[in-house]
Amino acid sequence: MSNKNSILLVDPEFDPNTAPACNLLLKITSDSFSYAIIDKSSKQLKVIYDLQDCNDGAVELAKSIKNDSYLSLSFREIKASAYTVNSIAIPNELYHAIDLDHYSRFFTEEQSNTLYVQPVTKFGFNSIFTFQNFVEQTLMASMQDCKRYDHTAPALAIAAKLSGDHLILDFTAGSFNALYMKNGKLIFQHYYEVENAEEFNYYLLLMIKQLNIDKIFTQVQVSGIVNEDDPYFSALTKYFNTIELNPPVNDDIDHSLLEDMPAHYYTSLLALDLCE
Repeated sequence: MSNKNSILLVDPEFDPNTAPACNLLLKITSDSFSYAIIDKSSKQLKVIYDLQDCNDGAVELAKSIKNDSYLSLSFREIKASAYTVNSIAIPNELYHAIDLDHYSRFFTEEQSNTLYVQPVTKFGFNSIFTFQNFVEQTLMASMQDCKRYDHTAPALAIAAKLSGDHLILDFTAGSFNALYMKNGKLIFQHYYEVENAEEFNYYLLLMIKQLNIDKIFTQVQVSGIVNEDDPYFSALTKYFNTIELNPPVNDDIDHSLLEDMPAHYYTSLLALDLCE
């Protein structure tokens, strides 16, 4: 632990010289910053860092790049997912690569000059997005070759493993990402910032009503910073019959580094490794 809001777990056998065989995963939200290092040769999780309840995850990314020796290593592949309001989903039948610049007209906040396209093959659409200027400049300065994904990518990678009716909720200390699937099809996705369980309960009821979610047959998959004994989880038990804490979905990776931790805390971070 470096402070009350952060944690660093390192496999004692991790050799930094093996970094060229490892993937680095970065997840930046409005109120958190986390990263993981996975050795793709041994298929083992080697390092987890997580900082919650911070003022700005992008600022913490910049600080960590400057001060954290692990982030200065040379990796096999780097993948970064960052929260951005400049993200839209275009169905495959409406997407035309030649019109890419036109999609930026839908963005509402200052954007970087680079548009990214994230194909979501499982659900038949493309996410088109830009990062905030500060995030883009930070990555360009130190991790220019990293693959970029918007904040929906990890949750979509989790959803791609499922079929049937599911409500997928991924929490940070002050926000949650929600995806709703009906008969295996993605119906809804949204990112919410919340201050307390009462506010979460309001948004939960709003989703149930507006999306006409079947509370009996819909399975709820929960990951991130939430536990069975906290008020967020208790709010879910008032409405749904089946609620599961969703462990990492990377079936081929050894996660024994997390054996003394709630593994579901890092499910979405690790799911970033599944993104193409």
